[in-house]
Amino acid sequence: MLRRKMAALTLETKLKMPSGYEIPQLGFGVWQTPARDAQDVVTTALATGYRHIDSAAAYRNESGCAASILSSSLPRSSIFFTSKVPTTGISYNGAKAQVAKTLSVTGLDYIDLMLLHAPYGGSAGRKGAWKALVEAVEEGKVRSIGVSNYGVHHLDELETHIKELEEERGGKGMGGVLSVGQWEIHPWCARRDIIEWCAKRGVVVEAYSPLVRGERWGEKVLKGLAAKYGKSEAQVLVRWSLQRGLVPLPKSVTPGRIKENSEVFDFELTEGEMDELETEEYDPVCWDPTTSPLDNRR
Repeated sequence: MLRRKMAALTLETKLKMPSGYEIPQLGFGVWQTPARDAQDVVTTALATGYRHIDSAAAYRNESGCAASILSSSLPRSSIFFTSKVPTTGISYNGAKAQVAKTLSVTGLDYIDLMLLHAPYGGSAGRKGAWKALVEAVEEGKVRSIGVSNYGVHHLDELETHIKELEEERGGKGMGGVLSVGQWEIHPWCARRDIIEWCAKRGVVVEAYSPLVRGERWGEKVLKGLAAKYGKSEAQVLVRWSLQRGLVPLPKSVTPGRIKENSEVFDFELTEGEMDELETEEYDPVCWDPTTSPLDNRR
């Protein structure tokens, strides 16, 4: 299993992506954050020390996130901003249009990471959307690209598409580089098959809903570890993600919790505790497009 020792982990820790760029390991999610609150929430996160903001076109709060980034005294290069092509845009034209729209509504000069939000659109749609992201990288509009909610069968298909695009577009590297994959991952939905697939290829794995929406508070092992280390159950779950080598994306609109979720670098779970906390359950609390068939156009 992917794990990182405490000595290597700080709020400033970054992981190298296959694109060559680095991504801050602790991210800040803004799913369901109202557009009117996004700027203040992201400003709080940046003041706390987060340098990685995970948004999406479907969240409808890209502009608020970017307003905070652009008004910050921090250099743009120090803040990592992610957005995603919505499920309705998984096609060549849809993805190309979304990149342009995200740049327009945010006012940013480039997007650090652009993901395809789900494996919909059918095989041709997914290939076309990926090609659009590859072109966006070549044009300097996007720095790194990836996918979200892809099952292993979708990932295998993407590898085939990348090889096809290399042949169609003139050689190795012309099919794009898969840098990041994002999934719901936590001890009750560990997705070992997907993590193994990504590890073999050096793909960075992001974990959304790492706090399981609070639905597991009070679980015996989790509660016991929180008591042992004098931490909240949320902090234990963020720490679990970090030590697994994942990029957790905890979200909150409450300043105190935003700060608390970042205070996870002064303790370390043992290997035994990591194993004990991780279960054999497959119990996602969000949507789960990973199980959708290859011909799902949605």
